[in-house]
Parts: sequence; C-alpha cells; structure tokens
Amino acid sequence: MREGQRPAGPAFAHSGNLDDRSDWQTLAEHLAATAELAAARGAALGLAEAARIAGAWHDFGKHDPAFDRVLRGENVRVDHSTAGAKLLLDRAKGEERIAAELIGYGILGHHAGLPDAEPGEGSTEGSMNRRIEMFRDPIAPAITAGAVVELIPALSEISKKLRKESGGFDLSVAGRMIFSCLVDADFRDTEAFYTRLEGREADRDWPALRDLLPGLRAAFDAHMAGFPAKTDLNLLRAEVLQHIRAQAALPPGLFTLTVPTGGGKTLASLGFALDHAARHGHRRIIYAIPYTSIIDQTAAIFKDLFKGAGDVVLEHHSAIDTDKPGQEGRDKARLAMEDWAAPIVVTTNVQLFESLFAARPSRCRKLHNIAGSVIVLDEAQCLPRPLLLPALRMIDALAAHYGCSIVLCTATQPAFDSQQLEQGLALEGRELAPDPEALAGRLRRARVVPAGEMEDAALVEALHDAPQGMVIVNSRKHALELFEAVRGAGLEGAVHLTTRQYPAHRRRIIADIRERLKSGAPCRLIATSLIEAGVDLDFPKGWRAEAGLDSIVQAAGRVNREGKRPPEDSTLTVFSAPGRSVPAEMKDLIKQTRSTLTRHEDLLAPAAIRDWFENVYWTAGPGRMGQPMVEAFVFGRNLGAGHTNFPYRTTAEEFRMIDDRMVPVIVATEEAARAAVKDLGVEKVPSGKLARALQPYTVQIPDRMRALMVGNGHASFHAPALRGDQFCVLAERSSLYREESGLWWEGADYLDDNQLQI
Repeated sequence: MREGQRPAGPAFAHSGNLDDRSDWQTLAEHLAATAELAAARGAALGLAEAARIAGAWHDFGKHDPAFDRVLRGENVRVDHSTAGAKLLLDRAKGEERIAAELIGYGILGHHAGLPDAEPGEGSTEGSMNRRIEMFRDPIAPAITAGAVVELIPALSEISKKLRKESGGFDLSVAGRMIFSCLVDADFRDTEAFYTRLEGREADRDWPALRDLLPGLRAAFDAHMAGFPAKTDLNLLRAEVLQHIRAQAALPPGLFTLTVPTGGGKTLASLGFALDHAARHGHRRIIYAIPYTSIIDQTAAIFKDLFKGAGDVVLEHHSAIDTDKPGQEGRDKARLAMEDWAAPIVVTTNVQLFESLFAARPSRCRKLHNIAGSVIVLDEAQCLPRPLLLPALRMIDALAAHYGCSIVLCTATQPAFDSQQLEQGLALEGRELAPDPEALAGRLRRARVVPAGEMEDAALVEALHDAPQGMVIVNSRKHALELFEAVRGAGLEGAVHLTTRQYPAHRRRIIADIRERLKSGAPCRLIATSLIEAGVDLDFPKGWRAEAGLDSIVQAAGRVNREGKRPPEDSTLTVFSAPGRSVPAEMKDLIKQTRSTLTRHEDLLAPAAIRDWFENVYWTAGPGRMGQPMVEAFVFGRNLGAGHTNFPYRTTAEEFRMIDDRMVPVIVATEEAARAAVKDLGVEKVPSGKLARALQPYTVQIPDRMRALMVGNGHASFHAPALRGDQFCVLAERSSLYREESGLWWEGADYLDDNQLQI
C-alpha cells in the first residue's frame, strides 16, 4: 500500500482489537452518534441544530488517508480538526457565516481547546483564521463534494441569543455552549465505544433532580423542624426562611438574598433553590462558594441533610486536580466532575467561573449542564473586582438565555445593579429577603468601633482583658507574629488559624474554639480573613485590622453571632496596624471605608454597605474591573456584515481568579491520610477516589515553592508511574509543617536533613 493511501472500505474513527477491523468504530458511526448526543445536549439550550452540526462535522478530517496510519499505531501527526471547520466556512453564504464561525471555533478546538480568531503576538498556527488559511485539504474531492451542510436552522437558533446591547458577548457564550455540547458528546461516544470493547461500564447514572425533589424537600422540612423554636433568633430565622421560600414562585432569573450574618441565609437559599426548581423545572442546583476552606463544610451539611436520598451531592473544587491527562480513576464522582451530571453540585467560584471562561475541552464539558440550573453564589461580594464585569456579563447571559436562576446571597450585597458598573445587573424587585434594612436592625448583634492605630503590644494588652476574643489581620506573617506575641505574654488559650494548616487540621481547631467559647474557657484567636465567611463562631469581642467594609461587616458577624449578649457590649474594634504593609488594592478599599465612615454613623447598615460598594466601583473604573475582556468579544454591526474575531484562548488565560498558580501538597500526619497515601501504589484504586480522600489533608502552595520542596527532599510525588505528578506528599519527617502555624514552605530553600546524610 502506498503512503497516503488507506485500505478500501469505510473510514474509521477509533481502532479496536481485531486485525479484520470488525470491532473498529467507523467514522460514519462516530459522527452520527456524536451529532445526536450533541443535539440532545443542545436542545436544553435552544442550540440543538448548531450542536448537531458541530457533532456531525467535528471529525470530518479523519477522512484524510493518513489518519488510517494513526489508527494503525504509526507515529504520524494528522490535523483532523480543521477540515470540518473549513468545510462549514466554505459553504456559508451571507449571514450563515456567523453560524459557521461560531461552530467552527468548537470543531477546531475539540482537542486543543477553543482558539482565538486572530493570531496574537508570537503565535503562528494556533488561531482560527491562520489554521483555515494554511489548511491544505487532503480529503478526496468526491467525499467533500458529497458533504451536505445546512446552516440556516443553526443561524436561526443563534440569532435568538443576541441582544442589541450585548450581542458580541452573548454570541461568544453561545459558542462556548455549542463547544460544550460537542466535546461532551464526542467524549461520551468515544467512552461508550471503548467501554463496550473492554466489556465494562462507566458508572455515570445520577438520578434526575425532578425525581428527587419531593424527597429532598421533605428532608429539608424535617431538618428545619428540628431546630428549637424557643429563642428569638431562631424564631426570626424561621420567619425569614418562610418569606424567602414563598418567593419561589417568582419567574426565573436574577435574585438577591440579603440577610445579615447569623440570619440563616445558607439554609434559606437552599430551601428557595429546592422550591424554585420544583416550581420551574430546573435541572440541578449549583452552590458556589468563594473559599475552599469552607466548601467541604457546606458539602458535609448538604450530604447529611439529604443522606436518606442516596448519592445526590457532588463536591467539586481544585484542591487536588483530578483532571490531569493520563489519570484514569473512573469512579462515579470523578466522572461527574467532568460534566457536572449530579443533581446538586457544591463547588467554588474559581471552578465555576474559570470553567465558564475556559478554552480547554475538559473544563468546558460541564457548561451545557450549568444551563437550566438554580445557581446560588454564596458570599457574592467575593467575586474578584479585576474580573467583575466579565463575571457579571456571564451571570446575565446565563439568566437571559440559558434558563438559569442565579441567587446573589450575602450579608453585604455588592450593588451589582449600580450605575457605576455601566451595564449592571437588572435586580430591581428581585430581593428574596423581607425588608433587608429592617432585617439588619432586627439582627444587629454587635457594634463597630473605630480605634485608630494599634501596635501588636496594644492588641496583646486588649486580649489580656478579654479572655475570649479574636483578632483578624491582613497577612499570614502578621498573624503568626501576633500569635507568638500573645503566647509569649503568657495569655491562656492562644489559637492560631491559617490557610497554611490543612482543612482537617483547621476543622479540629475550629471545633476546639467552639468548645472553648461554649464552656467559657480562655480562647484568644489570631487569624486572617479566612474566618470571615462561612465559619460559625461566636466571640464576645473582636478586633479587625482596617480593610474593605465588606470584610469588616463579615468579621462583625463573628461577634455575638447567637445574640446571647447585649449588642452594646459586643464590639468589633477596627484598627490600623502601623508598619504593616497592605496590597495596593486593599489601600483603596481602606480609603473608601474611611470615607464611608464620614457619611454613615452605622457601618453595618445596608445603605452604608451600598454606598461603599458604589464608591469602590467609581474609583476603580471599568478598565480595572475587567471591561476590556467584555469588549474583546465583538462581531461587527449586524449578522450579515459580522465577523466574530473572538479571543477565546487569550481570555481563558487572562480570566484567572487566582493569580499565582497554587498546587497541592499532602500532609499525611493522620492515619486516614497515611492509609490513602499507601493506596496510591494500588493500581485498582481510582485516582479520583484517592484525591477526595486526601483533599482534607492538603495545603495549597505556590507552584515554584513546591518545586523547591521536591528538589530539596521535603516532598515527593508518590506512585508517579501510576499517578504522574498528581499526588505530592510532604516528607514524613519534614520540619516544614508545624502544629501552630501549618506549612511554612519558605524553608524549602534548605535541604532536608535526610538529603544531608551520607
């Protein structure tokens, strides 16, 4: 057989085991199956025909005779992803060009990821236009001539997703959704082929939310009925919950839920989500949380609440990345992390929003399952300001075009409808809580007291007179030094809480703090902002280093949380820490807090909080809140004259909620962690299962510091032949992890003692 030719007969998509190819998957079979799977996913989005076309033409390039050599195991590079996009663009006429381009991005990117339209600085072949321009078609002309493409139905779907004021961004989101339908369908059909070939099954079956809702709502009602109703606070919480659940009949869309800390907003938002989904047919509930430090706590609450319903809650975040190539732990929860098929998903803002702006197929597979969801954004004010405007545009698009109801849930509602945001969200009349202004007064349990400068010695002296008190500062370095000063002064009950401690360790510390507070034992906590959201603590008094007003209000929520003390005696003292540096952005937030204090006597009032947010937005301006990322998605004056020019890949690189790449290190000091580390060497134990077992024992550190730790013998990758570089474990005798202060990776510069032995 000459080079460039393939055997007579059909083209194949995937190879099997038999030489006669009787167990191979033909290309026609794969394209047809992928088209139907993609269309089924697109139907829920109003993009069935666009998704069908993407599935039908994504592997058209496998008609290249050279691809048969790839299937025979030869080391030949074949571009099979460009031919389908080129075909669509060549056949498009007039307005059809927009549909062809939008689908073409997905076809071009179904392996390598969504491309930019134009090459950027230093790039060559990676962009859509350059790939199309350089493509030399190796497919037999008769095959191409026989291809029939009908783009009008897809164009009709896509045109319904456009609004005059945000057409370019809307169009880009439609492209992401089509891409998600395609890559998930492609993966699922390929997986189905190989599981049949190998005589196994992928356990992907999750019950539908609609079938579960009667039982879930009954479980929720039973749980809430178990709270003692005799306290004034619990009576108020029950009143708030009843009012919020009554709003479930409102039409789907955007909502705010403004309830002061301690008012029961987490469970109230869940109750609303259950009732709203039952009323309007939403497909799943997604609960997004800003901090990995509290996600496992929230997931544990939901799992315990719904334990009678079986396996319904998926916890997904990135403490350990289970999405590395070659890691083949195919357990059910890991499979669900790929496409969020579970009825209830508890995740992080990072995982949710970085997926919505991602380019990689593996991260985008879940997007079509986000559509039709009730999404609760817990602590909504924590969306990072440098990315705020693209995040709000995405929230708006999900509500406007993809059947999502989104609840902005917080004690400090971040004024996302402010005129300072130019295209803010339309939130008027969408508040779920009963009269937030009055509710803030009824739930007032503490006072904020400005104090001016306080050196560490003054803070130690203040804690001397407060056997139970907390101090929150702005850096881990300051927290550790203050903790050492408190302990050095001989004060009892000194506790240090930091993200350098692994989650299971922090949970034990928090449990000890709660017990101390309950019993009246001395408890003097020094911490950073990690305790300000989602950590249920009730101190008589607190001190907070100057910060943004949103942080100060959250800190005040840890003072007299249960309302057992007179509010006038329950103070959060706000101080400035002389000699302590703060990031430039925090300086601006502090400046606005001081300015707000000149206009509002009560910093905890909703009016003061809104005033602060509006001034923060005005000071920052759109350019510092991510507006260029929104404006990058433009497509010309109208569909007929349009050209997309979308920078998908560049945006994915720029939309990073965590600037410095953080990676996990496992601290296996506890028996459960040691057992899971031991199982890393057992091939039959899935990586996903081990990742979840080890997540409570991981600390996230900068990538470059982990490399130093490994290089100097403080840590190592375990079972690399099986797991690659997925599981980095701190050396058993390493001195870098300390009970009081957690993992101090700065010591990674020095060789471990074992490395010095001859």
